[in-house]
Amino acid sequence: MPQRHIANVDVTYYLMLLDGDGAERPELDGSLLSAKLADLVKDGVTDVFVASHGWMGDIPAAISQYDRWIAVMAQQSADRAQARTLVPDFKALTIGIHWPSMPWGDENAGSAVLGDDGDDDLAHEREMPADELVDRYADRIADTPAARDALETILAAANDPTIEGDFESGELPDRLEAAYQTLFQEAGLGTGGPAAAPGADQDQFSPVETARQWVSAIGGADGTGVAPGSPGVLGGGLFGSLRDLVLGPVRQVSFWAMKHRARNVGERAVHTLVRTLQQQAPNARIHLMGHSFGCIVVSAAVAGPMEDGRFADPLPRPVDSLFLVQGAMSLWSFAGQIPFESKPPGYYRAVCVEPRVVAGPVVTTMSSHDRAVGTFFPLAARAGGELTLGPDDYPEYGGTGAFGAQGTEPTVAHEILAATSQYRFEPGTTYNIDASSVICNGGGASGAHSDIAHDQVAHIFWQAALSSLQ
Repeated sequence: MPQRHIANVDVTYYLMLLDGDGAERPELDGSLLSAKLADLVKDGVTDVFVASHGWMGDIPAAISQYDRWIAVMAQQSADRAQARTLVPDFKALTIGIHWPSMPWGDENAGSAVLGDDGDDDLAHEREMPADELVDRYADRIADTPAARDALETILAAANDPTIEGDFESGELPDRLEAAYQTLFQEAGLGTGGPAAAPGADQDQFSPVETARQWVSAIGGADGTGVAPGSPGVLGGGLFGSLRDLVLGPVRQVSFWAMKHRARNVGERAVHTLVRTLQQQAPNARIHLMGHSFGCIVVSAAVAGPMEDGRFADPLPRPVDSLFLVQGAMSLWSFAGQIPFESKPPGYYRAVCVEPRVVAGPVVTTMSSHDRAVGTFFPLAARAGGELTLGPDDYPEYGGTGAFGAQGTEPTVAHEILAATSQYRFEPGTTYNIDASSVICNGGGASGAHSDIAHDQVAHIFWQAALSSLQ
């Protein structure tokens, strides 16, 4: 059983392993961790903390992230003292959810014991042989004969020097265009617009435009991007390679596929886990935290499967808090009306209406230094990459990690506070915390996206959890 003991802090957590279809993976001895957790929660547990990582997480990376996040949570001595003042018999059970979300990564269950560090650098794929890259992307997007054929066609194009001119002209060879579209279809994605389920919440898929935007975005991320006025898609050789160009649409499909996977994981195994814990410990409070696409996981865990905007399989009772850290989910997810075209409600609108399924606050963090959400989340969602602006200049396509959760009431905007300050969160309220002054470190394509292991951020989670006890 992967129980993790974090060095130098008096806290342990349990790592629950899921597969890409949202099913729990057996432990090394063949048992299911969920069964063990169902027993543990009955042993006087008052509060359960469930966390989900997001994009670019294999098992070693997930362990590294959880070790850092949970250690910082454990170091908030004032919050822990407040918890014991409010609940003298306070006892926590902490669970980290792992789901495969890295296009190349270590999914060996033995890594859950070893705890090696992971690496989320896109440079890995620049060095991988084509056949290995096909295997990795097929595993993350769709491992079907049609998807593999499409990936082989796409990788072969990286050896054709005429391809750059085809991207520049906007006219790809039929076989290459068909390969991209096949990959999109095999991934089970859709084009339902911003109100659709995660993974179908884009308007179109244009391989040419996506490739151009990826090259531009990644170039800007590492400081060697296309110079103004440079000829050609690749800036006259100033940035990148043909592999970067042809893999741009594949990376975008993989990115969108992870949104789709995050929803499946949340609706299935994590929703079931929360239900089981609530049934086994009717008085235990449940607090959920997600980072990046993990915000979709925990939102889907609260909602469960959705049918026509309603809960098809509601939980026995509300969870007690929902903390969405640098969310790679739509800023309109909880909106009553998305202020564009037909003005539909957000996909998870039912989470923030009566009867509420989150008894306490819904809290998001935002940072202007988060390139992963600010740049890559809305990439190529509309033809030409255009973002139609609505009231208050919020875009049609954007993530909560850049703009917070918009379109739902009551909503409160708040600056991040010191770890010794009190937020006084109110139940039934959505809070958008501008954490740009703290979540600000990091370079490359992601920027500060994963810079969340800070006292001030951990304090927000504690304050959200403790608000149900005030």
